[in-house]
Amino acid sequence: MDAAEVLVSVRKYDGSLHWHHSMARLGEDEYGVWLGAPVGTVYSKGVEGPVYATREARVMLFPRDAWWTALFQAAPARLDVYCDVTTPPRWLHPGEVTMIDLDLDVCRLRDGGSVFVDDEDEFTEHQVRYSYPSDVIARATSSADLLKAALTANAEPFAGRRQFWLAEISSR
Repeated sequence: MDAAEVLVSVRKYDGSLHWHHSMARLGEDEYGVWLGAPVGTVYSKGVEGPVYATREARVMLFPRDAWWTALFQAAPARLDVYCDVTTPPRWLHPGEVTMIDLDLDVCRLRDGGSVFVDDEDEFTEHQVRYSYPSDVIARATSSADLLKAALTANAEPFAGRRQFWLAEISSR
């Protein structure tokens, strides 16, 4: 892995490995750290081998001290924005970022911009399975509400900012 590559390591609340893949460090701005994945980036899940390779360019935003991450996908992806409600991203070193997936996903469709919250049933189930503390439940719920409002309003960083970073990864 060269210095510009970053391992994205997403875990479940019990510490088990969830999704993991490498991305290129693109840069930083007032919203956080941006990483990019060109077409063909391989995603793996848990201890399984590769699950799929991307068909579109993608960029991820890792905000500072927020309980979410955001994935922005180029066409032809069905979803324009896919936000994972997570614990705040933690940088183990410049080449690895990790966070705990808290199940809730806030998504915006590319056609028409419909916004929805996904995996609420999984969030409810995992509150029991993993014994989420009440403060984690409250932070996850409030983050999902905040994200839904921001995506619906098309507020930055969910408006045009992602286009700069998508162009950056597409040019590599």
